[in-house]
Amino acid sequence: MEQQKDFRINNFDLLRLLAATQVIADHYHDHIDATGNPLLIDMMFSFPGVAIFFVISGYLISASFERNKEFRNYIRNRILRIYPGLWGVVFLTIIAISLTGVSFLNVQALAWLPAQLTGIIYTPGFLNNYGFGSYNGSLWTIPVELQFYLVLPICYYFAPKNKENYWFYTLFIVFVSIYLSYQFIDFGHTIHKLLQYSFLPHFYMFLLGVIFQRLRIYKSKFIYNKALYWLVAYLAISLTLKSYFNPVLFVFAQNIILGFTALSMAYTLPGFAHKLLRGNDISYGIYIYHGLLLTLAVQLKLQEHISLPLVILATYILAYCSWIFIEKPFINRKKQSIKV
Repeated sequence: MEQQKDFRINNFDLLRLLAATQVIADHYHDHIDATGNPLLIDMMFSFPGVAIFFVISGYLISASFERNKEFRNYIRNRILRIYPGLWGVVFLTIIAISLTGVSFLNVQALAWLPAQLTGIIYTPGFLNNYGFGSYNGSLWTIPVELQFYLVLPICYYFAPKNKENYWFYTLFIVFVSIYLSYQFIDFGHTIHKLLQYSFLPHFYMFLLGVIFQRLRIYKSKFIYNKALYWLVAYLAISLTLKSYFNPVLFVFAQNIILGFTALSMAYTLPGFAHKLLRGNDISYGIYIYHGLLLTLAVQLKLQEHISLPLVILATYILAYCSWIFIEKPFINRKKQSIKV
C-alpha cells in the first residue's frame, strides 16, 4: 500500500539545520581556515545553504499565505518569526563587541541600532575595522527575506483568477532574467551592491519554491522518497560538469536542480526530522549567531585556536538558547495555518 503523502509531514526543520550548518562551514572556510581537502570543499560549496533557505521559504510561506490570506495575520506571523531572534542577536552583539573594546556611545550607533532592529542590516563605519569587516556577515539575507514577505502578497494580488500558475511561471521567467542581467551587466559598484541587498536578483529562487508548492510537487513519484537518486545526480553534475559551462549559468542551473533535490530530501522518510529534533527548530539561531562568533574570533586573533567542530558546537548552543528562551515563546503566539 502506498504511503500516505501529507504536506505537513516533512523534514524541513532538519534540512534548514543542515543548510545553516553549511553556511557556518562556508564562512569558517572564508574567514578562519581556507585549507582542507579540495574534494570536501567542493562538496560543501555544492550545497549553498542560502539558496536552500530561499527555496524552502517560498515553498512554506506561500502555502501559509494561501491558507490564510488575511494580511494582518500574515504580517504578524512573519514578525513573530523573524524579529525576536534578530533582536536577541543584535543586543548580544552590542554586549560582546563592547566587552572587546568598541564603544557604541557614538552618533553612528544611534542610527545603526534602530535600523538593525527593523531589519535594515548594515555594518556602520565604526565597526569597519572590527573582526573581518562585517559585524555579522550572515545577516545580509534578513532584509532580502523581509522583502520576499512583502512582495509575495503583491504577486498574489495581481495574479489573474484561475491562471495563477501561469502567472507565477511568468514571474519566474522575469526574475530569472533579472538575475542573469545582474550577473552579466556592469551596473557600477554602487548599483550592483544595492541590487545584491534587494530581493530582485534572488527572488527567482523564492518563486521556485512557490511553484513547487502550488504544483504539490511533493506528491510526484519522482520526488517523494527519491532523495538518494536526486543527491547522487546532483553531486555528479556539480562535481564533474562545472568546468565545462559558464560559471553564472552553471550556478543558476545548479540552484534549480538543488531546489528539486531539497524538496525530495524534505519528503524522503518524512517525519524523520521530527523524531530527531522533537520540534526544536534551531536553524534560524544557527544562521544568525555563527557570524558573530566568527568575527569575535578574528578580532581576538583566535583563528589558530578554534576548529570548525568547536564553532559549530558553540553556535548550536547559542541557537538552542535562542530557540528556547526567545524564538519559541513568540512562535507559539502565531496564528498558524501550517508550521513555517
